[in-house]
Amino acid sequence: MFKRSFVKPDGRELHLYGHSAVPDECRLEGPRGGEGGSHLRWHPLRGEWVVYAAHRQTRTFLPPPEYNPLLPTSDPAHPTEVPGCPWDVAVFDNLYPALAATAPAPPKTIVDTGPGIGACEVVVFSRDPTQSLGTLPLAQIELILEVWADRTAALGRRDDIAYVFPFENRGVEVGVTLHHPHGQIYAYPFVPPIPARMLANQEQYFARCGRNLALELVHAEIAAAERLLYHGPRAVAFVPVCARYAYEVWVTPRVACPSLPALDGETRKDLARALKTTLLKYDGLWARSFPYVMACYQAPSDGQTHPEAHLRIEFYPPYRMPGRLKYLAGTEVGAGVFTAETLPEQKAAELRAVEVKIDD
Repeated sequence: MFKRSFVKPDGRELHLYGHSAVPDECRLEGPRGGEGGSHLRWHPLRGEWVVYAAHRQTRTFLPPPEYNPLLPTSDPAHPTEVPGCPWDVAVFDNLYPALAATAPAPPKTIVDTGPGIGACEVVVFSRDPTQSLGTLPLAQIELILEVWADRTAALGRRDDIAYVFPFENRGVEVGVTLHHPHGQIYAYPFVPPIPARMLANQEQYFARCGRNLALELVHAEIAAAERLLYHGPRAVAFVPVCARYAYEVWVTPRVACPSLPALDGETRKDLARALKTTLLKYDGLWARSFPYVMACYQAPSDGQTHPEAHLRIEFYPPYRMPGRLKYLAGTEVGAGVFTAETLPEQKAAELRAVEVKIDD
């Protein structure tokens, strides 16, 4: 992997990655960051922080193709977020960040508050706006995994960062505002509630049994073989036995790996194959662009070894049956209890039946 880092005219960072050397001189223009700033407020009953970022209401929303801010710049008079020089993956500080390296002092309220310190980065998966993560060549998906690892390591070294969270929202059904293939990385000053709860359960199990709970579940799914979508030498993809969403899939290493930076080359290569297999099965099943939220869970960025943690990429699609969307409602939003109206075994069978070709 080759990398060049730059500073945009408005002070935001830009990192260009490539399979071959990236030119060290690129024209850096692009939109300028506006007024903003966010803050945190403590929710005493839920025991968690809430981020307030009202300036994000003005962010770009589904622009026409000719105004796509993620296209490589072709006309210097109308620059986009990324330069026209050669690169394969681009990462830059979000123009409308929920969290940033600097933030104004928070307001005083009846609950504890804090500055919105952290990082929000945009990861452009491809120069081609017609592609998707699943249609990219395997080598490009491997590069994206390596980019995620590089950004996890860089952001995790900051004293004010506790957890690095790569993710992708795909489809207007889950609120996407730009159609160009891209994801995001949020780096939080705290461990967010969902990974914190999962990590706590894993830590308790490791302390009690001396084994990795998530990895044991992976091995159990491999042994059962009923819900497997991909079974490679180093990675696996499956509909978990405890899936809350129809067509929920976990993509994860078969070997102990707490985080993206801990991936070795062979495991990263097989993980890319598992990832592409899953995405092609989604699109093949529905014969359309399949919407989803993709979440990447890994160990916290606190410098500890975390033998209880295990890297997982989880997919949460909104569909529950053809032509019908699954929205979170009373029991999910209000009580936090998911009601699954389909069986994981049925949805795994549908996905397994989709034949895909992943070799380039």
